Amino acid sequence: MSDTNNSEKLQKVLARAGMGSRREMEDWISRGRVTVDGKPATLGDRVSPTQQVRVDGHPVQIASEEQHICRVLAYHKPEGEICSRTDPEGRPTVFSRLPKIKGARWIAIGRLDINTSGLLLFTTDGELANRLMHPKFEVEREYAVRVFGEINDAMIQRLRTGVELEDGKANFKKIKALPGEGINRWFHVVLTEGRNREVRRMWESQGAVVSRLIRVRYGDLLLPKHLPAGGYAEYPLDEVNYLRKLVSLAPEVATLVKPEDRDERRRRMASMKRAVRKHDIAAKTPARTPKERKPAEDKPVRAEGKKPTGRKTPATPKGRPQRQPTGKKPSREGRN
Repeated sequence: MSDTNNSEKLQKVLARAGMGSRREMEDWISRGRVTVDGKPATLGDRVSPTQQVRVDGHPVQIASEEQHICRVLAYHKPEGEICSRTDPEGRPTVFSRLPKIKGARWIAIGRLDINTSGLLLFTTDGELANRLMHPKFEVEREYAVRVFGEINDAMIQRLRTGVELEDGKANFKKIKALPGEGINRWFHVVLTEGRNREVRRMWESQGAVVSRLIRVRYGDLLLPKHLPAGGYAEYPLDEVNYLRKLVSLAPEVATLVKPEDRDERRRRMASMKRAVRKHDIAAKTPARTPKERKPAEDKPVRAEGKKPTGRKTPATPKGRPQRQPTGKKPSREGRN
């Protein structure tokens, strides 16, 4: 379908655009969901950036590997936001706060449920996102978790060795109790996969309830200090290439992140905090509805030859002739 000198495999292009993994894209192509220049695509097709690719009738913006810059954002997700692009129930989504970009889109690297906060990564590279989420690469995710219930050493040991969940066995790679006593205790736990509500379900299997859950680390990347909930920061090239190396991808050579000194970083964080507050205020402010017009009242019809009665004309003082306007200011001459 395209000149092989300036083309790439279709499934690779779709994966990089964030549509899914290469294997998923191959399945979509086989099922006839993908077209190239209006014709059904087939496995083995190659495409160039000038061709029009559609999935289920919707256009997909494609770029060559040289044109595409892999970008990664750290987002401090607050509780109450969902990880979908849109929500039929009208709940706020994590995508509403992200910066707008041209020619690409942000792809979430994994998900956090609505009641979980903390570090959530986004990238413009679908292949990077899919590899980081794949269990075979065993990328660590660390959480701070507050647990309600009586916790003993036997429970901790079971969580380390593995507990049976409805979708298979699961275990914490690491678990560390933080100092403190009482029925509400904090732990740090580490997983190498991202099954749905996995941390909560593991504690629930031991009769405990998670009352707070915060992701504090992804791989070696920590939740940035001073980043407010609802704020984001773009990673420089070193951190981007750290993630790419984790999943055996070639290093990126370009970045849009400019070097900044301490003062510039402080100003950027202050600006981010203002933007977060502004967004939060706007989200809490109910949308204005147009005011309903009152039905027009019947106005009395004025009889011919009569002046309207609603407005009174000023009376002329008796014994004093009415002065006609001349358009000029009266002279002060002759005044005492």
